[in-house]
Amino acid sequence: MELIDKIILGIDPGTMVMGYGLILQQGHKLSFIDMGVLNLRKELDPLMKLKNIHAEIERLIAQYHPNCMAIESSFYGKNVQSLIKLGRAQGVAIAVAMKLNLEVFEYAPLRIKQSITGNGNASKEQVCDMLFRLLNLQKEKPKYLDATDALGAAFCHGLQNQTNLNRSGGKTSSSSWKNFLSQNPDRIK
Repeated sequence: MELIDKIILGIDPGTMVMGYGLILQQGHKLSFIDMGVLNLRKELDPLMKLKNIHAEIERLIAQYHPNCMAIESSFYGKNVQSLIKLGRAQGVAIAVAMKLNLEVFEYAPLRIKQSITGNGNASKEQVCDMLFRLLNLQKEKPKYLDATDALGAAFCHGLQNQTNLNRSGGKTSSSSWKNFLSQNPDRIK
């Protein structure tokens, strides 16, 4: 059975800085494509921030033609306003990807850190260092670690795909919002 190459877009949502990272999966091999950030700190209008996130996700999809998107899920925090803003950014990113027919996979920060470093409580710096080692990156580390957080989401999804390839003898079978909705039509209102 021939395995299909897959490009995974990883997103670390945020309304101040949104990170993105792209991984090429060729069977069991994961390779670096690109990473960066959308810096929204200078934009004061919260709705314009969402519009810029929308445009950037569209641009990334048009430029790299990913097969799917892996996004870091929201985490519980004490600041409700921050959580609401993060949820909006995440929602915009997911909506754009689904509109453009990408499967979307959501991973908790703990799971991403665990899959990359072996420690769910690893720091952003530890995740960055380990990704640079795993992907053999010979470039300068990014100013904003949101870029490596997003790359981590894509890498985590690639590892999940590898696990599914091992279990199914080459066929991928994974969970996504699209699969969930198709398998649970009674849960849609």
